[in-house]
Amino acid sequence: MTTVPLPFAQRLAERTLALNTRLCLGLDPRADTYAGHAELRAHTLEVLNACAELVACVKPQLAFYEALGLAGMELLEEVCEVARSLELPIILDAKRGDIGSTAAAYAGAWLGGRHAGAALTVNPFLGFETLTPFTDAARQNGGAIFVLVKTSNPGQAALQGGGVSERIAIELTRLGAQENTGAGLSSIGAVVGATHPQELADWRARLPHAPLLLPGLGVQGARPDDLAGAFLPGGTGAVVSASRGIQYAEGLELSAAVRAAQGFRDGLNSALARSGLT
Repeated sequence: MTTVPLPFAQRLAERTLALNTRLCLGLDPRADTYAGHAELRAHTLEVLNACAELVACVKPQLAFYEALGLAGMELLEEVCEVARSLELPIILDAKRGDIGSTAAAYAGAWLGGRHAGAALTVNPFLGFETLTPFTDAARQNGGAIFVLVKTSNPGQAALQGGGVSERIAIELTRLGAQENTGAGLSSIGAVVGATHPQELADWRARLPHAPLLLPGLGVQGARPDDLAGAFLPGGTGAVVSASRGIQYAEGLELSAAVRAAQGFRDGLNSALARSGLT
């Protein structure tokens, strides 16, 4: 008999509380940083293993694996296999989005199989109907999607301003209200940049059922002290992602990556404690 996995939101919340961490480890192996593929592979897996107990989930950015060709896709499968062995939820950062059968193919590829994550970032800008294959695949696999709402880059306002992000949030709230997959949250999450700290409490209120993924911690300028508004009482409901600020905190020094992850984790926990959320 096939075992149905626990819903992604529930697994993420349970790990957050068990390990007292709201940090998401971004793994973005940059080829120009290494002497060759063997060093890239070894360092990426070393960072994953060394930081696993400090983070709630891991987020491989697909672009960096695609750039490495076949060897990169093999590494992605290995990263996912190791993460699963560590019971570490995987958010695959691919920002996929398309229409009809193409969307269904993307959903099948990245929400099921050896190189897939338990969750996937999704681009909604071709229309809300394009979300359906992704939401269906996520629910079938006990996974989740994180839909772009308000991204962390400075240029986002040119397209996401004027009420566009708010309209996406309304649709995600409507979809999320149709289910409850653990921890009071749905399988339909939202990407909201940690670089918008003054807006986080508003997005948390607009998206009551959505787990939030907050990219931008560290190199992009977001600070742990400013992010408590994204969380629910009890300190769940969101994870904050750091990539270069951990993996390359001091070049390829593994101990520096661990120290950086510890610092981000502890900073987030302190911010939530001061806000009375934990």
